[in-house]
Amino acid sequence: MLSILFEELFITIFSGVVILNCSYYLYFSKFAFSITPRFQNFERHDGVSIIICAKNESQRLENLIQLISLQNLNLFEIIVVNDNSNDNSLEILQQLAIENSRLKVINLNAETGKKAGITQAINASLYSKLLLTDADCIPISTDWAALMTQTLTDEKHILLGYSGYKKYGQSLLNKIIRYETLLTATQYMGYAVHNNAYMGVGRNLAYTKEIFKSSNGFDNHAHIRAGDDDLFVNENATPTNISICVDPESFTYSEPKKKWKDWFIQKRRHTDVAKMYRPKHQIQLALFYITQFLFFALIPFVLFNQQFLTPVVVLILIRTVIFWIILSKAAAKFREADLIKYLPFLEPFLIILQMLIFISNIMVKPRRWN
Repeated sequence: MLSILFEELFITIFSGVVILNCSYYLYFSKFAFSITPRFQNFERHDGVSIIICAKNESQRLENLIQLISLQNLNLFEIIVVNDNSNDNSLEILQQLAIENSRLKVINLNAETGKKAGITQAINASLYSKLLLTDADCIPISTDWAALMTQTLTDEKHILLGYSGYKKYGQSLLNKIIRYETLLTATQYMGYAVHNNAYMGVGRNLAYTKEIFKSSNGFDNHAHIRAGDDDLFVNENATPTNISICVDPESFTYSEPKKKWKDWFIQKRRHTDVAKMYRPKHQIQLALFYITQFLFFALIPFVLFNQQFLTPVVVLILIRTVIFWIILSKAAAKFREADLIKYLPFLEPFLIILQMLIFISNIMVKPRRWN
């Protein structure tokens, strides 16, 4: 009798987990199935200050500045924050600034960090529209800057963009990195279209100088080295002041980590920052992960119950189909369609890795920062 009660309890819990997890993906479906508007004649006359953060990127700087100088805008400047590089980045930037009148260089000393550098760049900027990226990011087109700042207005002060990672053959790590980026983007874009934005990524993020100044910039989390992107958005996004851009010509692409250890350290740092989000977002994100984890953790237990085998299999199939359809639509939107066939395998693998990252952060606080 007791065993039957436990079996029924497991089935009830599993059913609740499936329903709650499916509700998240259905929540994201508004974004996944939305039509991406195509802008043919968008504004190119408003000035844009493009702010690039660079640390030990000497091998990329010359090509990057050349590419960004080709942006199809009438008025723009490029401000590079040299974040305590110990290579010859500063010398390269200083020479490039002599050759390129659009380029300004801000050199940080050992006592300052990335947030201070971005603040200096914003204070030195000429224009009210600010577009931020990193030195290891490449814009996919010459319309990137125009697309990423077109909706910044007196009402819309923040624009979230997508930044993916380059593809490298059949590397499992590369697929995991790109899948995690796809899932994260689906989440923060999905929340944003429901007027509930909680983060953005600094590799492709735009906002106005007005909101930065009126919110005192990074003052509220200046003691935390990370969070110049997601904490800033989490703190300042409202239901009405934010927009998104998923035009493929607005994307940027970055160099992914090549070693598991380096990626693991990076994700530990990013995960640790999430504890500074608004309480409602912490709860919403935690519940999403918990339902993902429990879905796979409970499957071995509920499948052994012959009495409820048919409804359990139906629940598993329904949840898998909903997950696959919505993530496939998002993958196509983000130009990551090659990942679609791997989605059912990448999901449980990433969940296990995320659990290991969570446990690691509890046991040892992340101390390495790039």
